[in-house]
Amino acid sequence: MQIIPAIDLIDGKCVRLTQGDYRQKVIYNHDPLEVAKSFEDAGMARLHLVDLDGAKAGKVVNWKVLEKIASNTNLDIDFGGGVKQRQDVETILHSGAVMVTVGSIAVKDEAAFCDWINVYGADKFFLGADVKHAKIAIHGWLETSDRDVFSFVDYYASKGIKNIFCTDVSKDGLLQGPSTDLYKKIIDQFPEIELVASGGVASVADLQALKAIGCSGAIVGKAIYENKISLEDLQRV
Repeated sequence: MQIIPAIDLIDGKCVRLTQGDYRQKVIYNHDPLEVAKSFEDAGMARLHLVDLDGAKAGKVVNWKVLEKIASNTNLDIDFGGGVKQRQDVETILHSGAVMVTVGSIAVKDEAAFCDWINVYGADKFFLGADVKHAKIAIHGWLETSDRDVFSFVDYYASKGIKNIFCTDVSKDGLLQGPSTDLYKKIIDQFPEIELVASGGVASVADLQALKAIGCSGAIVGKAIYENKISLEDLQRV
């Protein structure tokens, strides 16, 4: 299982929200590149970079931060937040990301996203299946759709999407453990996908539990910034 540290961006700074609430914002570092380099130095190969300004604005905002990190590290970066137009995809890929993280567009405009899959290839997308009360949450978790997570994953798996991450919004930022039962159900139903767990990870034991159920990766954010899991712990895992 791959450990994927996360950096969330607001105003170009490294922040974390609680349950996607922009009012519950904590700034952890003013230099995301410094944070990214610390992950790379600790042996991490991936980075989950989230443009929270973009998610709120409905357009990519912090692409220059992506460009800076991609130019100064060897991390494989997935980047998303506010990806609504094909030009956003172009900007992200040209700025150095290996995958474009998408969520809302896959719910609100299936035709557009399927067109992107045909143009760029399914392997260029990291699909977010963000869940709130068993329904897919969109627009930076500010809105809940009528789509349930299983039909959502089923549809896009049939389109060739294999890289999917799932966040239970009710768990995110609370450091109370991940939604292991939900993830196991998804993995059991869709063994062909590479499911990455996101949200709630608070300990090495949580990571071991996610590995045991077959998650291909785990996104870790607040637990690192709050010193619940050290970079040395992640190296050992």
